[in-house]
Amino acid sequence: MLKIRGARHHNLKNLNLEIPKNKLVIISGLSGSGKSTLAFDTIYAEGQRRYVESLSAYARQFLEMMDKPDVDSIEGLSPAISIQQKTTSKNPRSTVGTTTEIYDYLRLLYARIGIPHCTKCGRKISNQSIESICESIFKDFDEKQVLVLAPLIQRKKGTYEKLFEQMKKDGYSRARVDGQIVLLEDEIPKIDRQKWHNIEIVVDRLKSSKAEKSRLFEAIQTALKAAKGYVLIASDKDEKMFSQNNACPYCGITIGEIEPRSFSFNSPFGSCKACNGLGVKMEFDADLVIPDMTKSILDGAIVPWSGRFSSFRRQELRAVGKKIGFDLLTPMNKMKPEQLKVILYGTDQMIHFQYESKTSDSFWQHTNSFEGVLNNLQRAFMETDSESKREWLKQFMRDTPCSECKGKKLRPEALAVKVNGTGISEVCDLSIDECYDFFKNIKLTETEKYIAKDILKEIIERLEFLKNVGLNYLTLNRQSSTLSGGESQRIRLATQIGSNLTGVLYVLDEPTIGLHQRDNARLIKTLVKLRDLGNTIIVVEHDEEVIRNADWIVDLGPGAGIHGGSVVFEGTVAQILNNHKSVTGDYLKDKSLIRLANKIRNQKGKITINGAAENNLKKIKVEIPLGYLVTVTGVSGSGKSTLVNEILLKALASHFYKANEKPGKHDSIKGTENIDKVIAIDQSPIGRTPRSNPATYVGVFTHIRDLFANTETAKERGYAPGQFSFNVADGRCFACEGDGVKKIEMQFLSDVYVRCDECKGKRYNSETLSVLYKGKNVSDVLDMTVEEALSFFENIPSIRRILQTIYDVGLGYIKLGQSSTTLSGGEAQRVKLASELAKRGTGQTMYILDEPTTGLHFADVQKLLDVLNRLVNLGNTVVVIEHNMDVIKNSDWIIDLGPEGGDKGGQIVATGTPAQVASNPKSYTGQYLKKILAN
Repeated sequence: MLKIRGARHHNLKNLNLEIPKNKLVIISGLSGSGKSTLAFDTIYAEGQRRYVESLSAYARQFLEMMDKPDVDSIEGLSPAISIQQKTTSKNPRSTVGTTTEIYDYLRLLYARIGIPHCTKCGRKISNQSIESICESIFKDFDEKQVLVLAPLIQRKKGTYEKLFEQMKKDGYSRARVDGQIVLLEDEIPKIDRQKWHNIEIVVDRLKSSKAEKSRLFEAIQTALKAAKGYVLIASDKDEKMFSQNNACPYCGITIGEIEPRSFSFNSPFGSCKACNGLGVKMEFDADLVIPDMTKSILDGAIVPWSGRFSSFRRQELRAVGKKIGFDLLTPMNKMKPEQLKVILYGTDQMIHFQYESKTSDSFWQHTNSFEGVLNNLQRAFMETDSESKREWLKQFMRDTPCSECKGKKLRPEALAVKVNGTGISEVCDLSIDECYDFFKNIKLTETEKYIAKDILKEIIERLEFLKNVGLNYLTLNRQSSTLSGGESQRIRLATQIGSNLTGVLYVLDEPTIGLHQRDNARLIKTLVKLRDLGNTIIVVEHDEEVIRNADWIVDLGPGAGIHGGSVVFEGTVAQILNNHKSVTGDYLKDKSLIRLANKIRNQKGKITINGAAENNLKKIKVEIPLGYLVTVTGVSGSGKSTLVNEILLKALASHFYKANEKPGKHDSIKGTENIDKVIAIDQSPIGRTPRSNPATYVGVFTHIRDLFANTETAKERGYAPGQFSFNVADGRCFACEGDGVKKIEMQFLSDVYVRCDECKGKRYNSETLSVLYKGKNVSDVLDMTVEEALSFFENIPSIRRILQTIYDVGLGYIKLGQSSTTLSGGEAQRVKLASELAKRGTGQTMYILDEPTTGLHFADVQKLLDVLNRLVNLGNTVVVIEHNMDVIKNSDWIIDLGPEGGDKGGQIVATGTPAQVASNPKSYTGQYLKKILAN
């Protein structure tokens, strides 16, 4: 048993718990009830801390130390590994292949059995000994008369008199010049200096047979020495070049020694020189430089050239226009393509420029070529020393695939190495399913099989693990930063299974995020496999299917925040169903509890996306009805995020806010006139520092500061609202600068935050704290929960209205001044929703949410649905990407993508109301929906 005594971290209420080991244990409960605090900040943190403390003080200073949890004792703790939701890495070099170590094995495979090819002509290149060259000649020129030639000159111009002289001196009597045999004893051949020539020494003429082996061996040895590693064998009808170097005998391109680092895009030995292995280059984009093609140059069409020096630039472009036939009043979309090309990329033609100053008598003229707008901006970006100018120029730049390696990240020599006729980059572009099939059915020679046996075993095993956790649609080249929290967590889960450890405590945070109901069974099988190896698995989870498959459940509650932190139930699934105190048990018993009441719907037109073709989308046409709660569903990797986030959101952001992120590939979007703005609400933190808090985010703190500034005391002292801000020096504590805590760096121990001695953690100086409203100072107000503040400010409409929205989204328990870094993803998302509800809406907004139920308990899903319903009742449109069946069954319209993930997805499988989709046998979502609607 894992015995926990007196756990009091965050909101835990002095918990005493016993968790069985080597079991699949689920920790459930409302959002904010203390699940993550128990699993990660207490159990995992203590396991990690004990391990790190066993290391030397020298080693500890290089490791991130976990804070010591507030717990009396934990007994029976195994070494702990946490697999959390956080996206693995923001590093653009980190990919699925590198994270799972599959790419390391691929590099080794290609270095050991890969066959290099010439980057120019595509022929195979091999490193041959004289023995193997002889064998090849016997095979290819069996019993034929052959010439053994030493190629000295290949397709080069010149007369080469000195070369012929040297051949004569070295004792050679014959040469072959451009295919003709010449005798060197007669006279030196005269050849045309302006033509390409091939010159070879004739070393010997003999019959290719085993009887002549020693003579052939000697002739090849002589030819290789004379031609620096090359020999050419010619018969009447055929010729073949052999090389002792790893080089193409026809093009002379040398590959050099092939090592695993030759295939690493993180190493200078393998990465593309142009993009340093990133696959993309930041370049100026014509669409951002000229965002509105209907404008003319005089109207400021060329945005970066319409500022301070616009007068000079216009006179320059007027001269260019005279030369190639356009004027400055012509709209950009009315110009010929070749004229636009000159404006953007310049011309080598000589143009006479003259410049007259409007403010002085200065006049200047010269004749030169025109470099073009994009080249001018690129030069300015490279030459400027000003960081602010560089930042300003970046708004006109976009990441574009590298023109040298075409986004493949590696040098041409590495890309030309093939295994089974396929390059390493092409293998990484295959989906996990296709990659698995490729290695399962790979055709190798006996020698190659022997060399690659162990490497292939590791690659196939790891690919199998990725398939088992439902990631068969990903590619090895996929950047880690583009993965969802659930995907990156399942990748690390697959990596852990590959390590085959036993006796370990694994702590997981909602591994089902982003996983369709269909793939849940595979994930549960994986967790069970990890448990059966002899490990304890503790999972923080809300998914019904996972909870029903648990060996042991710990349910925390009964409420959230200060109302949570107690154990409501611990035991098996059968026991929780008969427990009347557990909210989780209630929802497991009765699935019909989550439903939407008082819907007000009237469709206000639609938005149509035509020809959506980004990533795996198959040029589909999608219609989104406005004024509805619309869910976009489908198995993982079917194209939901691509459609909603990459195309719809980016295109609308570009339309309404001129955002410079390029939307995914599509033909057009119609119906944008029916909405007036688009807002994406995700689960990212509402602030990155301890200073940011819910009160400042939703804007209620501004009204609170105004209220304090209007008190008698504040007026007498002349305090402005800024006096009550802990971001302004006037009113905040001088010692801790408004943080309330001081950070003390402990070198090889974790940093310690101590309460500030001056203000005792209240953040403000004594003068500010002496200003009271209804007997409370500003620090006391920030320490109130939303619930307490609601009754305290019940007579102040501007404050009460905003606080009411936070309360309505189910966050009555959070404190106004609570640090935003302590809020869970689900809580941060609901603070953002409250902020939207508090605004005066137009009823024409489109809200986009990507899996908003992440981290939400069944009861919280109900609250979320009520909030979304309120937004839709006001006339807005809510588009949600979702796998949660409770949200899907309560939506007004479903767009189901599929049928599978990756290349087999990207099509519309079904659209319509939940009942219509449920009756569609082709839809996986429909199949699960049918069961739920039947209940």
